[in-house]
Amino acid sequence: MPFVSRSTDGAINGVFEQLQEGTAEEFFLDDDPAVTAFLNATPKVSSVSARQFRLQLRRSQLLDAVKAWVAQQDGETQDSFEYSRDFVKESPMMLAGFAAMGFTQQQIDEFFTAAAKL
Repeated sequence: MPFVSRSTDGAINGVFEQLQEGTAEEFFLDDDPAVTAFLNATPKVSSVSARQFRLQLRRSQLLDAVKAWVAQQDGETQDSFEYSRDFVKESPMMLAGFAAMGFTQQQIDEFFTAAAKL
């Protein structure tokens, strides 16, 4: 029987087995739909490894287009694409690249979610 904490917008942002004074004091049954939805929600992916990112580019048939875009960018962007260990969804380079490819925020989220599974 969990206790939940909530974000400022009222959404559940944590589930605890025991009362957390001042943080999670609201009690729910284990099978409460709100708790079940929180526990079964797809995690938000904020970064993926370089391998995952490049494999997803290849599977999406975007690798050549992205390489062409990167080749037209400054040296730091080129080095970041070539040598980064991780690709962070909200980084300026990523935002610029996805904008250049015409991606919506939902498409970016779906790309990262798919890449995280590789």
